[in-house]
Amino acid sequence: MRFYYITHPQIVMDPAIPVPQWGLSQTGRARLEAICDRPWVLSLTRIFSSDEKKALETAEILARGSGCPIEIDAMMGENDRASTGFLPPPEFEKAADRFFAEPELSFNGWERAVDAQARIVQAVETAIDHSSGNEPVAFVGHGGVGTLLKHHLGRTPISRIRDQPPGGGNIFAFRLSDRALLCDWEPLETFSGDFHE
Repeated sequence: MRFYYITHPQIVMDPAIPVPQWGLSQTGRARLEAICDRPWVLSLTRIFSSDEKKALETAEILARGSGCPIEIDAMMGENDRASTGFLPPPEFEKAADRFFAEPELSFNGWERAVDAQARIVQAVETAIDHSSGNEPVAFVGHGGVGTLLKHHLGRTPISRIRDQPPGGGNIFAFRLSDRALLCDWEPLETFSGDFHE
């Protein structure tokens, strides 16, 4: 069985609204609509999604073609940054650098990277345990915890070097049998889902 980890694409940032309630932008929606007829999207049999609005909106768009069910899991949420609230993009990037560079420390009250990694790994493993059949399953979530999951699967130390490309809307795949990565982050638009396993 093959699994995909998908990050939500572009969002509407609004400092007056809590980050988990931010939704997709028109650009983000358009990117998803453009790939809904791809064979790998149509082959999905189940989607597990974070409960944050932007992830749920992503999952709903991807599920339209295949009609597959969506299961919501709050444990798949992005690293908890509620302690600082909204940070302007330049400040956020500096904070994210610290988050990855010092995984066992908390940046101003943020969830530690090691804890966020343990949480997303547990969420994914639990979902895998409840999956059956040989058809592809998708996880829809966020770039930070997605990168932490990818480090775990690749057996590499936590760092930002392997973070997703800017803009979100990226994907990587991994295999059930040995949890081996099948590819690095790829933009949804160029991802084919074709692998010789």
